[in-house]
Amino acid sequence: MTTADPATTGSGAQAPYRPSERRLAREAYRRQRARRSGLIAAVSTGVTALVLYLVVVGSPGWEVTRRTFFSAHYARQALPEVLKGLRVNLELMVVCGALILVSGLLLAVLRTLRGPVFLPVRLLATAYVDFFLGLPMIICLLIMITGVPALRLTGVTTDPTVLGGAALVLTYSAYVSEVFRAGIQSVHPSQRAAARSLGLSNAQAMRYVVLPQAVRRVVPPLLNNLVSLQKDTGLVSIGGVIDAVYAAKIIAVQSFNYTPYLVAGLVFIVLTVPMTRFTDWITGRMNRRQWQGGLV
Repeated sequence: MTTADPATTGSGAQAPYRPSERRLAREAYRRQRARRSGLIAAVSTGVTALVLYLVVVGSPGWEVTRRTFFSAHYARQALPEVLKGLRVNLELMVVCGALILVSGLLLAVLRTLRGPVFLPVRLLATAYVDFFLGLPMIICLLIMITGVPALRLTGVTTDPTVLGGAALVLTYSAYVSEVFRAGIQSVHPSQRAAARSLGLSNAQAMRYVVLPQAVRRVVPPLLNNLVSLQKDTGLVSIGGVIDAVYAAKIIAVQSFNYTPYLVAGLVFIVLTVPMTRFTDWITGRMNRRQWQGGLV
């Protein structure tokens, strides 16, 4: 003799799910705690912002600072010129970013080559990375922008935009190569051994097995380097390139007012913040997939 299941009706349909009282109480408590935490965070942020505002506005030199750095008149005057010069920064970021990725990956692969025959290549790649990791960016830019034209080499450009971009590529290639090398070394040696056991050569194992895993793992730090590159493109202004920074400098020198610099800084911030948040989203997504046992 069988008994009817209380969770089903006479027609065999399953009754709708009803959470228990304990679960409802737990979810209500969590919602209450989240609202309480949000309220405390909002009040704390508001109080901190108010205190900072009162400290700044109440300082003895606030009026002079306000006229010098927060002039609406000079902000309106500078914004169109800064945006016009920003095109140079964006072009440098796109072109240099692509060249940096290729050269950085090439350097990383050269540094991870195996076998004694590749020792000279590894030494040259290591010397390049060590040199440009230690050389300050500003010095590299000065050498390229002022030193290369002084050589008067036939067929070599003297355009400060091109030379400044070359300095960015030389320096950032060393940074990015270390990121790629860390990704390559993070791949377990068993992956390469398994590829070799299947008949793949060392080059094929690197191309089809190691590099795909390594690149996925280093996407967040690569995006962070791209953010840094976007900001450092403003350094080419030391060679007279009229980018966003130099356009702001021209107006500041003419007006003896530094509001254009603030406008240029805000423009870079507007570009950088979305890229930074996108990097955080990519990092969080990869971490969640890793915790859940998915592909890295």
